Amino acid sequence: MGAVNVTVRVDEETKKEFDKFCDNVGMNITTAFNMFIRATLRTRQLPFAVADFEPKKQAGKELLEAFGAIRAQSVINGTDKMTMEEINAEIAASRREKREPHA
Repeated sequence: MGAVNVTVRVDEETKKEFDKFCDNVGMNITTAFNMFIRATLRTRQLPFAVADFEPKKQAGKELLEAFGAIRAQSVINGTDKMTMEEINAEIAASRREKREPHA
């Protein structure tokens, strides 16, 4: 069976991003489109997601945001200047309270 060319128009920035994605997952655009077309025909639906190898960047960003939120809350609570020893003492006191509730 002979190969034919298919032309797809996308904006320049989208193509650059897709080129980068394809490179990150070890393929080129032609391979990505052929995989998509074959899988679509086989399953008769849009069949799969190919994940980029950079999800750690997003997870890292989310962790930094969470850490920032915790830090902001510690300022609100007035605990932002506590030493590690003071934090550990607070934890120990809280644990004692749970074991020995006030009557």
